[in-house]
Amino acid sequence: MSLSDAAPLDLTRAAWADRFAAVAAENTSREYPYAAHHTTSGPDDRALPVELHPAFATSYDWHSSVHMHWLAARLVAHGLPADLEARLTTILQAHLSADHLATEAAYFHTTPHYERPYGWAWLAKLAAEVSASEVPAIRQLAPGFAPVVDVLEDLVTRWVDGAAHSVRHGVHSNSAFGLLLVLEAARALGRDELTATVERAAREWFGEDAGWPFAWERSGHDFLSAGLAEADLMRAVLTPAEFATWSDGFFAQVRSGDAILQSTVVRDENDPQQVHLFGLDLSRAGSARRIADALRAGELDDDGLASLLDEAADRLLASGLAASVGEEYYSTHWLASFAWDAMEAREHAAR
Repeated sequence: MSLSDAAPLDLTRAAWADRFAAVAAENTSREYPYAAHHTTSGPDDRALPVELHPAFATSYDWHSSVHMHWLAARLVAHGLPADLEARLTTILQAHLSADHLATEAAYFHTTPHYERPYGWAWLAKLAAEVSASEVPAIRQLAPGFAPVVDVLEDLVTRWVDGAAHSVRHGVHSNSAFGLLLVLEAARALGRDELTATVERAAREWFGEDAGWPFAWERSGHDFLSAGLAEADLMRAVLTPAEFATWSDGFFAQVRSGDAILQSTVVRDENDPQQVHLFGLDLSRAGSARRIADALRAGELDDDGLASLLDEAADRLLASGLAASVGEEYYSTHWLASFAWDAMEAREHAAR
């Protein structure tokens, strides 16, 4: 029986924080296996992951390491038992030193397409979290992120200025998901030019979209809904009234019982691509809740879409939770980040 079949299931952050903290501590301390995506420049280019990425050489791959460090920082701010808080704080202090972050920034200078845009987005989100943390030991790490944020602003600006089209796949290359995280970070960090750049790109790439074919989603290794990721971005860019009008056209094909509102099926939980679908449920849960809130703010939800999304969100959240704290590393090295984000959306916590 899956967690989604169990009743009742406590979906609050308080019920899961300790388990997620244990997962985050394990993942951010685990160096191997590590899927390095470094492009080798020659026979002498044999650096270990920890030499290339002293901040993020854990949790199976670079981008997952970044968002597991974000989860660790977020959990410390949320509040944990003293032993878990101390363990996560020590890891964050060790990994996110100014020297380590300078090495990460230098790597982006030499490999400007590395981890675009997914890794960039999570790194920006981590920088914003550290900078705004209510925990002094975490906030003290913020100055080290300055060169990272500088290079990210340059990379994002060059990316959107040089691309005529967005990427709409439900995986790491998805443009809307990346832009949303960068936008929220830019606002939090007071990067006004970057904020304006992302807002402009979102309007140009997605502002005229209508009748999104949700029935065409999902593919067998999506962890994002391309449609919901886009709508999540646009609710952050448009005014409530604008978003209400935009969403009326964009969600024109959505009806109660549609697959976009239903949990997915994972037949092989040891398949690293299939387990992406657990993440799909979790990411949809967060997006659905935020979109529903934005629709209500616009006061034009005549077709009950907000209620449909709200009703689906708990089901989707419950669907992916067991895998996020399970035994399969293909799942546990990343899923809890999306679960926590969905729980925050559910509890209307500040991102």
